[in-house]
Amino acid sequence: MTTASSADTPAVVAEARTEPRGRRFTAGPALAHLRYVGGKLAGAVVSLFAVLVTSFFLFRIIPGDPVRTMTHGRQVSAEQLVALRSQFGLDLPLWQQFTHYCGGALTGDLGTSYQFHAPVGSLIAEKLPATLLLTGTAVVLYSALGIWLGTRSAWRSGGLGDRFHTGLALTLWSVPSFWLGLLLVITFSVGTGPVPGLFPTGGMASGDTSGFAYVLDVAHHMVLPVLTLVAVQYAQTLLVMRSSLLDEMGGDYLTTARAKGLRDAAVRRRHAVPNALLPTVTMLFINLGHVAAGSILVETVFSWPGLGGLFYQALSVPDLPLVQGLFVVFAGAMIVMNLLADLLYPLLDPRVGR
Repeated sequence: MTTASSADTPAVVAEARTEPRGRRFTAGPALAHLRYVGGKLAGAVVSLFAVLVTSFFLFRIIPGDPVRTMTHGRQVSAEQLVALRSQFGLDLPLWQQFTHYCGGALTGDLGTSYQFHAPVGSLIAEKLPATLLLTGTAVVLYSALGIWLGTRSAWRSGGLGDRFHTGLALTLWSVPSFWLGLLLVITFSVGTGPVPGLFPTGGMASGDTSGFAYVLDVAHHMVLPVLTLVAVQYAQTLLVMRSSLLDEMGGDYLTTARAKGLRDAAVRRRHAVPNALLPTVTMLFINLGHVAAGSILVETVFSWPGLGGLFYQALSVPDLPLVQGLFVVFAGAMIVMNLLADLLYPLLDPRVGR
Protein backbone atom coordinates (compact mmCIF):
# COMPACT_ATOMS: atom_id res chain seq x y z
CA MET A 1 0.00 0.00 0.00
CA THR A 2 1.47 3.33 -1.08
CA THR A 3 1.22 6.48 0.96
CA ALA A 4 0.12 9.74 -0.63
CA SER A 5 2.76 12.43 -0.71
CA SER A 6 2.14 15.86 0.79
CA ALA A 7 1.93 17.33 -2.71
CA ASP A 8 -1.17 15.18 -3.39
CA THR A 9 -3.15 16.16 -0.32
CA PRO A 10 -6.64 17.56 -1.03
CA ALA A 11 -5.77 20.95 0.47
CA VAL A 12 -2.74 21.41 -1.78
CA VAL A 13 -4.60 20.17 -4.86
CA ALA A 14 -7.49 22.53 -4.12
CA GLU A 15 -5.05 25.42 -3.64
CA ALA A 16 -3.32 24.63 -6.93
CA ARG A 17 -6.64 24.55 -8.73
CA THR A 18 -8.06 27.71 -7.25
CA GLU A 19 -4.92 29.90 -7.52
CA PRO A 20 -5.09 30.39 -11.31
CA ARG A 21 -8.79 31.09 -11.02
CA GLY A 22 -8.06 33.78 -8.45
CA ARG A 23 -5.50 35.39 -10.73
CA ARG A 24 -7.93 35.29 -13.64
CA PHE A 25 -10.65 36.76 -11.44
CA THR A 26 -8.51 39.77 -10.49
CA ALA A 27 -6.93 40.28 -13.93
CA GLY A 28 -10.10 39.75 -15.94
CA PRO A 29 -11.99 42.95 -15.03
CA ALA A 30 -8.83 45.07 -15.33
CA LEU A 31 -8.10 43.68 -18.78
CA ALA A 32 -11.72 44.21 -19.84
CA HIS A 33 -11.55 47.80 -18.59
CA LEU A 34 -8.34 48.43 -20.54
CA ARG A 35 -9.98 47.04 -23.67
CA TYR A 36 -12.99 49.27 -23.05
CA VAL A 37 -10.83 52.38 -22.67
CA GLY A 38 -8.68 51.47 -25.66
CA GLY A 39 -11.72 50.93 -27.83
CA LYS A 40 -13.19 54.29 -26.85
CA LEU A 41 -9.88 56.08 -27.51
CA ALA A 42 -9.52 54.39 -30.90
CA GLY A 43 -13.09 55.33 -31.79
CA ALA A 44 -12.41 58.97 -30.86
CA VAL A 45 -9.31 59.08 -33.06
CA VAL A 46 -11.22 57.60 -36.01
CA SER A 47 -14.04 60.09 -35.45
CA LEU A 48 -11.60 63.02 -35.42
CA PHE A 49 -10.09 61.87 -38.71
CA ALA A 50 -13.58 61.52 -40.19
CA VAL A 51 -14.28 65.10 -39.06
CA LEU A 52 -11.17 66.33 -40.89
CA VAL A 53 -12.23 64.59 -44.09
CA THR A 54 -15.84 65.74 -43.81
CA SER A 55 -14.96 69.34 -43.03
CA PHE A 56 -12.76 69.56 -46.12
CA PHE A 57 -15.15 68.12 -48.68
CA LEU A 58 -18.47 69.23 -47.16
CA PHE A 59 -17.93 72.97 -47.51
CA ARG A 60 -16.54 72.69 -51.01
CA ILE A 61 -19.99 71.55 -52.12
CA ILE A 62 -21.38 74.96 -51.14
CA PRO A 63 -22.01 76.98 -54.30
CA GLY A 64 -20.04 80.18 -54.66
CA ASP A 65 -16.57 81.42 -55.46
CA PRO A 66 -14.78 82.85 -52.39
CA VAL A 67 -12.54 85.07 -54.53
CA ARG A 68 -15.42 86.59 -56.50
CA THR A 69 -17.43 87.10 -53.30
CA MET A 70 -14.58 88.97 -51.61
CA THR A 71 -13.98 91.14 -54.69
CA HIS A 72 -17.66 91.81 -55.34
CA GLY A 73 -18.26 95.43 -56.38
CA ARG A 74 -14.61 96.08 -57.17
CA GLN A 75 -12.84 96.47 -60.48
CA VAL A 76 -10.70 93.36 -60.58
CA SER A 77 -8.96 92.02 -63.66
CA ALA A 78 -8.77 88.38 -64.65
CA GLU A 79 -5.05 88.35 -63.80
CA GLN A 80 -5.79 89.60 -60.29
CA LEU A 81 -8.41 86.90 -59.81
CA VAL A 82 -5.90 84.28 -60.88
CA ALA A 83 -3.32 85.76 -58.49
CA LEU A 84 -5.79 85.67 -55.59
CA ARG A 85 -6.70 82.04 -56.27
CA SER A 86 -3.01 81.19 -56.35
CA GLN A 87 -2.47 83.08 -53.08
CA PHE A 88 -5.23 81.12 -51.35
CA GLY A 89 -4.16 77.82 -52.90
CA LEU A 90 -7.45 77.39 -54.76
CA ASP A 91 -5.63 76.70 -58.04
CA LEU A 92 -4.07 73.50 -56.68
CA PRO A 93 -5.57 70.06 -57.39
CA LEU A 94 -8.15 68.97 -54.83
CA TRP A 95 -6.04 66.12 -53.50
CA GLN A 96 -3.12 68.48 -52.92
CA GLN A 97 -5.34 70.96 -51.11
CA PHE A 98 -6.57 68.09 -48.93
CA THR A 99 -3.07 66.90 -48.01
CA HIS A 100 -1.99 70.45 -47.14
CA TYR A 101 -5.11 70.89 -45.04
CA CYS A 102 -4.68 67.62 -43.12
CA GLY A 103 -0.97 68.23 -42.56
CA GLY A 104 -1.63 71.71 -41.19
CA ALA A 105 -4.55 70.57 -39.01
CA LEU A 106 -2.48 67.79 -37.42
CA THR A 107 0.15 70.36 -36.45
CA GLY A 108 -2.40 72.86 -35.14
CA ASP A 109 -2.33 75.12 -38.21
CA LEU A 110 -5.90 75.63 -39.42
CA GLY A 111 -4.92 78.00 -42.22
CA THR A 112 -5.46 81.70 -42.87
CA SER A 113 -8.88 83.32 -43.18
CA TYR A 114 -9.71 84.68 -46.64
CA GLN A 115 -11.72 87.67 -45.45
CA PHE A 116 -9.90 88.57 -42.22
CA HIS A 117 -6.36 87.78 -43.48
CA ALA A 118 -5.48 86.35 -40.07
CA PRO A 119 -4.70 82.85 -38.77
CA VAL A 120 -7.86 80.85 -38.12
CA GLY A 121 -6.55 79.72 -34.75
CA SER A 122 -6.12 83.28 -33.51
CA LEU A 123 -9.60 84.26 -34.71
CA ILE A 124 -11.13 81.30 -32.85
CA ALA A 125 -9.13 82.09 -29.71
CA GLU A 126 -10.33 85.70 -29.86
CA LYS A 127 -14.02 84.80 -30.08
CA LEU A 128 -13.98 81.73 -27.83
CA PRO A 129 -14.24 83.52 -24.42
CA ALA A 130 -17.51 85.25 -25.38
CA THR A 131 -19.03 81.92 -26.49
CA LEU A 132 -17.82 80.11 -23.36
CA LEU A 133 -19.32 82.82 -21.17
CA LEU A 134 -22.72 82.77 -22.88
CA THR A 135 -23.26 79.06 -23.51
CA GLY A 136 -21.38 77.95 -20.39
CA THR A 137 -23.71 79.99 -18.21
CA ALA A 138 -26.72 78.63 -20.07
CA VAL A 139 -25.53 75.00 -19.79
CA VAL A 140 -25.05 75.25 -16.02
CA LEU A 141 -28.48 76.82 -15.55
CA TYR A 142 -30.55 74.54 -17.79
CA SER A 143 -28.75 71.37 -16.67
CA ALA A 144 -29.39 72.08 -12.99
CA LEU A 145 -32.96 73.17 -13.67
CA GLY A 146 -33.70 70.18 -15.91
CA ILE A 147 -32.31 67.59 -13.49
CA TRP A 148 -34.13 69.10 -10.53
CA LEU A 149 -37.50 69.43 -12.26
CA GLY A 150 -37.13 66.06 -14.01
CA THR A 151 -36.48 64.34 -10.69
CA ARG A 152 -39.46 65.96 -9.01
CA SER A 153 -41.75 65.24 -11.97
CA ALA A 154 -40.83 61.56 -12.08
CA TRP A 155 -41.06 61.08 -8.31
CA ARG A 156 -44.56 62.56 -8.36
CA SER A 157 -45.56 61.12 -11.69
CA GLY A 158 -49.09 61.87 -12.80
CA GLY A 159 -49.54 64.80 -10.45
CA LEU A 160 -50.45 68.34 -11.40
CA GLY A 161 -46.85 69.52 -11.25
CA ASP A 162 -45.68 66.63 -13.42
CA ARG A 163 -48.30 67.32 -16.08
CA PHE A 164 -47.55 71.04 -16.08
CA HIS A 165 -43.76 70.71 -16.32
CA THR A 166 -43.92 67.95 -18.92
CA GLY A 167 -46.34 69.89 -21.11
CA LEU A 168 -44.30 73.08 -20.82
CA ALA A 169 -41.08 71.20 -21.60
CA LEU A 170 -42.57 69.56 -24.70
CA THR A 171 -43.85 72.94 -25.90
CA LEU A 172 -40.54 74.76 -25.40
CA TRP A 173 -38.53 71.89 -26.86
CA SER A 174 -40.49 72.21 -30.11
CA VAL A 175 -39.90 75.98 -30.38
CA PRO A 176 -37.05 77.08 -32.70
CA SER A 177 -34.45 78.96 -30.68
CA PHE A 178 -34.08 81.79 -33.18
CA TRP A 179 -37.88 82.34 -33.23
CA LEU A 180 -38.04 82.49 -29.45
CA GLY A 181 -35.06 84.85 -29.46
CA LEU A 182 -36.79 87.19 -31.90
CA LEU A 183 -39.92 87.20 -29.71
CA LEU A 184 -37.85 88.12 -26.67
CA VAL A 185 -36.11 90.90 -28.63
CA ILE A 186 -39.44 92.35 -29.75
CA THR A 187 -41.01 92.09 -26.30
CA PHE A 188 -38.22 92.97 -23.88
CA SER A 189 -35.71 94.87 -25.99
CA VAL A 190 -37.71 96.92 -28.47
CA GLY A 191 -40.76 97.01 -26.23
CA THR A 192 -44.34 96.33 -27.11
CA GLY A 193 -47.53 97.84 -25.70
CA PRO A 194 -47.18 98.55 -21.98
CA VAL A 195 -43.90 96.59 -21.79
CA PRO A 196 -40.93 98.94 -22.24
CA GLY A 197 -37.56 97.91 -23.66
CA LEU A 198 -35.74 96.53 -20.61
CA PHE A 199 -32.71 94.71 -22.02
CA PRO A 200 -30.18 95.66 -24.68
CA THR A 201 -29.64 93.56 -27.77
CA GLY A 202 -26.63 93.56 -29.99
CA GLY A 203 -23.11 93.03 -28.78
CA MET A 204 -21.65 91.97 -25.48
CA ALA A 205 -21.32 95.33 -23.74
CA SER A 206 -22.08 99.00 -24.28
CA GLY A 207 -18.40 99.85 -24.52
CA ASP A 208 -18.35 102.82 -22.13
CA THR A 209 -17.99 101.00 -18.80
CA SER A 210 -15.14 99.48 -16.79
CA GLY A 211 -14.59 97.52 -13.60
CA PHE A 212 -17.65 96.21 -11.79
CA ALA A 213 -19.90 98.37 -13.97
CA TYR A 214 -18.57 96.47 -16.99
CA VAL A 215 -19.46 93.15 -15.34
CA LEU A 216 -23.00 94.36 -14.72
CA ASP A 217 -23.23 95.63 -18.28
CA VAL A 218 -22.17 92.26 -19.72
CA ALA A 219 -24.64 90.47 -17.43
CA HIS A 220 -27.37 92.86 -18.63
CA HIS A 221 -26.58 92.00 -22.26
CA MET A 222 -26.57 88.26 -21.44
CA VAL A 223 -30.08 88.08 -20.00
CA LEU A 224 -32.06 87.59 -23.21
CA PRO A 225 -29.69 85.19 -25.05
CA VAL A 226 -29.19 83.08 -21.91
CA LEU A 227 -32.93 83.01 -21.30
CA THR A 228 -33.46 81.84 -24.89
CA LEU A 229 -30.96 79.00 -24.55
CA VAL A 230 -32.23 77.92 -21.12
CA ALA A 231 -35.90 77.97 -22.16
CA VAL A 232 -35.28 75.68 -25.14
CA GLN A 233 -32.61 73.36 -23.75
CA TYR A 234 -33.75 72.69 -20.18
CA ALA A 235 -36.72 70.79 -21.59
CA GLN A 236 -34.51 68.07 -23.03
CA THR A 237 -32.72 67.53 -19.72
CA LEU A 238 -36.02 67.41 -17.85
CA LEU A 239 -37.57 64.84 -20.19
CA VAL A 240 -34.51 62.56 -20.22
CA MET A 241 -34.10 62.67 -16.45
CA ARG A 242 -37.80 62.05 -15.90
CA SER A 243 -37.84 59.05 -18.24
CA SER A 244 -34.70 57.52 -16.70
CA LEU A 245 -35.99 57.90 -13.16
CA LEU A 246 -39.37 56.40 -14.05
CA ASP A 247 -37.56 53.30 -15.36
CA GLU A 248 -35.70 52.96 -12.06
CA MET A 249 -38.67 53.49 -9.77
CA GLY A 250 -39.97 49.96 -10.24
CA GLY A 251 -36.71 48.38 -9.07
CA ASP A 252 -36.71 45.92 -6.20
CA TYR A 253 -33.73 47.66 -4.59
CA LEU A 254 -35.91 50.72 -3.90
CA THR A 255 -38.47 48.53 -2.15
CA THR A 256 -35.67 47.00 -0.09
CA ALA A 257 -34.34 50.44 0.81
CA ARG A 258 -37.77 51.53 1.99
CA ALA A 259 -38.16 48.30 3.98
CA LYS A 260 -34.94 49.13 5.81
CA GLY A 261 -36.62 52.27 7.09
CA LEU A 262 -35.05 54.89 4.81
CA ARG A 263 -37.07 58.01 4.23
CA ASP A 264 -38.52 58.67 0.82
CA ALA A 265 -36.16 61.59 0.18
CA ALA A 266 -33.15 59.45 1.11
CA VAL A 267 -34.29 56.62 -1.18
CA ARG A 268 -34.58 59.06 -4.05
CA ARG A 269 -31.29 60.83 -3.37
CA ARG A 270 -29.06 57.86 -2.49
CA HIS A 271 -30.45 55.08 -4.69
CA ALA A 272 -32.84 56.10 -7.45
CA VAL A 273 -31.23 59.28 -8.79
CA PRO A 274 -27.62 57.94 -9.05
CA ASN A 275 -28.82 54.92 -11.04
CA ALA A 276 -30.90 57.13 -13.33
CA LEU A 277 -28.05 59.50 -14.13
CA LEU A 278 -26.30 57.52 -16.90
CA PRO A 279 -28.42 58.80 -19.82
CA THR A 280 -28.45 62.27 -18.28
CA VAL A 281 -24.65 62.25 -17.91
CA THR A 282 -24.32 61.50 -21.62
CA MET A 283 -26.55 64.43 -22.45
CA LEU A 284 -24.73 66.72 -20.02
CA PHE A 285 -21.39 65.99 -21.66
CA ILE A 286 -22.93 66.57 -25.08
CA ASN A 287 -24.17 69.90 -23.78
CA LEU A 288 -20.65 70.69 -22.57
CA GLY A 289 -19.49 70.01 -26.11
CA HIS A 290 -22.00 72.59 -27.26
CA VAL A 291 -20.28 75.13 -25.01
CA ALA A 292 -17.42 75.39 -27.50
CA ALA A 293 -19.77 75.37 -30.47
CA GLY A 294 -22.07 77.95 -28.97
CA SER A 295 -25.42 78.52 -30.62
CA ILE A 296 -25.06 79.91 -34.11
CA LEU A 297 -28.66 81.06 -34.45
CA VAL A 298 -28.94 82.61 -31.00
CA GLU A 299 -25.60 84.41 -31.30
CA THR A 300 -26.65 85.70 -34.71
CA VAL A 301 -30.03 86.95 -33.48
CA PHE A 302 -28.47 88.81 -30.55
CA SER A 303 -25.29 89.85 -32.44
CA TRP A 304 -23.21 88.14 -29.76
CA PRO A 305 -19.48 88.34 -30.67
CA GLY A 306 -18.77 84.63 -30.32
CA LEU A 307 -17.93 81.63 -32.47
CA GLY A 308 -21.51 81.24 -33.67
CA GLY A 309 -21.55 84.69 -35.23
CA LEU A 310 -18.07 84.10 -36.65
CA PHE A 311 -19.25 80.86 -38.27
CA TYR A 312 -22.19 82.68 -39.84
CA GLN A 313 -19.87 85.33 -41.28
CA ALA A 314 -17.48 82.70 -42.63
CA LEU A 315 -20.29 80.68 -44.19
CA SER A 316 -21.64 83.67 -46.11
CA VAL A 317 -18.42 84.07 -48.19
CA PRO A 318 -17.62 81.05 -47.96
CA ASP A 319 -14.35 81.52 -46.08
CA LEU A 320 -13.20 77.91 -46.43
CA PRO A 321 -10.29 77.85 -43.95
CA LEU A 322 -12.34 79.60 -41.26
CA VAL A 323 -15.43 77.43 -41.84
CA GLN A 324 -13.34 74.27 -41.79
CA GLY A 325 -11.46 75.32 -38.65
CA LEU A 326 -14.66 76.15 -36.79
CA PHE A 327 -16.27 72.88 -37.89
CA VAL A 328 -13.27 70.93 -36.58
CA VAL A 329 -13.41 72.78 -33.25
CA PHE A 330 -17.16 72.25 -32.90
CA ALA A 331 -17.09 68.56 -33.81
CA GLY A 332 -13.85 67.93 -31.89
CA ALA A 333 -15.39 69.34 -28.72
CA MET A 334 -18.34 66.99 -29.09
CA ILE A 335 -16.09 63.97 -29.65
CA VAL A 336 -13.91 64.78 -26.64
CA MET A 337 -16.91 65.26 -24.38
CA ASN A 338 -18.49 62.00 -25.54
CA LEU A 339 -15.19 60.27 -24.83
CA LEU A 340 -15.08 61.72 -21.31
CA ALA A 341 -18.65 60.56 -20.72
CA ASP A 342 -17.75 57.03 -21.85
CA LEU A 343 -14.71 56.99 -19.54
CA LEU A 344 -16.87 58.22 -16.65
CA TYR A 345 -19.48 55.47 -17.05
CA PRO A 346 -17.50 52.75 -15.20
CA LEU A 347 -17.24 55.05 -12.18
CA LEU A 348 -21.01 55.48 -12.07
CA ASP A 349 -21.87 51.89 -12.94
CA PRO A 350 -19.15 49.21 -12.40
CA ARG A 351 -20.95 46.88 -14.82
CA VAL A 352 -19.95 49.11 -17.73
CA GLY A 353 -16.71 48.08 -19.43
CA ARG A 354 -16.56 44.58 -17.92
